[in-house]
Amino acid sequence: MPAPNSITPKQLLRLIGTPQSPILIDICIDADFEADPYLIPGSIRHPAKDIEGLVNLIGDRPAVVICQKGKKLSQAVVSLLRGEGLQAEYLEGGMFAWRDMPDAPRVPAKAFSMLQSKGSLWVTRHRPKIDRIACPWLIRRFVDSNARFLFVAPSEVDATAAIFDATPFDIEGAHWSHRQDKCTFDTMLDEFALHTPALDRLATIVRAADTNRHDLAPEAAGLLAVSVGLSWQYRDDHENLAAGMHLYDALYRWARDGFEEQHDWPMDRKS
Repeated sequence: MPAPNSITPKQLLRLIGTPQSPILIDICIDADFEADPYLIPGSIRHPAKDIEGLVNLIGDRPAVVICQKGKKLSQAVVSLLRGEGLQAEYLEGGMFAWRDMPDAPRVPAKAFSMLQSKGSLWVTRHRPKIDRIACPWLIRRFVDSNARFLFVAPSEVDATAAIFDATPFDIEGAHWSHRQDKCTFDTMLDEFALHTPALDRLATIVRAADTNRHDLAPEAAGLLAVSVGLSWQYRDDHENLAAGMHLYDALYRWARDGFEEQHDWPMDRKS
């Protein structure tokens, strides 16, 4: 029988990257974390004993609490949180179980240096279409659900980054940008160690559409068409991003679960 108030690593893996993903709270003690400085994608480090802070952080969202082994620390914190009326579960087996599960991505802590207490702040060129929608989707779904994005004129990106302590991306000369024949989405997969079969499949389509190499993936032409259409549909870049989040949610589910499906009509066609 499954333990009460718990979730298995396989169950959590199915949720990560989707809009249904819970807020993930890493409460590993500092010594354990320093010995293995990796995070489950999208998780937030927080002190285990700061229950009031956890309550405020989680709010009305479902939460999964993660410690090293999924024993006393996370189980006690979950019990305290549920006593406060929150929807909280602990990860069975903790980080050890996640680390030992095949194909489970782990983000190196050093890649989170840009994170701030209320979420990371990023800045890029205005009028986003492909890479500048795909990258925010990746960040919010796999790195920092509270990430915020600024869209400004290309000439103002560097100055905006300096004034607001924001991280520039998809701009020439930035750390988070194109490298060789790869696009910024590829760079983020590399830096955040997020290479999975589904994300790599999606990355190929993003790269093909963003660099006008549709021979890399037949789906690229469709992504370009929809992305250009969204940019004409929405004058406001943040409305465009909100719509694009739904687009990439669907593309990710296709890349993970439905990429082998085909469709034809009529149903009894023989050739």
